Amino acid sequence: MRAVVTRVSAASVTVEGRTVGQIGRGYLVLLGIKTGDGEAQAEKLAEKITGLRVFEDEMGKMNRSLSDVGGGLLVVSQFTLYGNVKHGRRPEFLQAAKSAEAIPLYEYFLRLCRERGFPPQTGEFGAEMQVSSVNDGPVTLLLDTDTL
Repeated sequence: MRAVVTRVSAASVTVEGRTVGQIGRGYLVLLGIKTGDGEAQAEKLAEKITGLRVFEDEMGKMNRSLSDVGGGLLVVSQFTLYGNVKHGRRPEFLQAAKSAEAIPLYEYFLRLCRERGFPPQTGEFGAEMQVSSVNDGPVTLLLDTDTL
């Protein structure tokens, strides 16, 4: 699994002109699932994201966590995180999990976040979405369970 985690002061996702998820301060998480990922990867990633300390303390150091600042999570499925442009200019997505495999794992990841005390706002899996965010810092991290 891969996630692009951006510290935001606000983020939202709309589908067909209606807002389906939004947060104030917190993390916008773009989540990619590859073929063969399982619950172990979801658990590792949920634990890492919900425990990150990238909010500044009174000394200006990244030392505070999502729970320390009362932040929210906005999780958006993003199969294009497994796009490959090695051969040419048009990406192929052979590594990205198909919906039948990805949806249950996406939902499991969301459940893990809820269980850790961070009920996520979400987009709609597979929908055309417009994602807006006000990046804070900016602070953006790329997490991959193959390297965590």
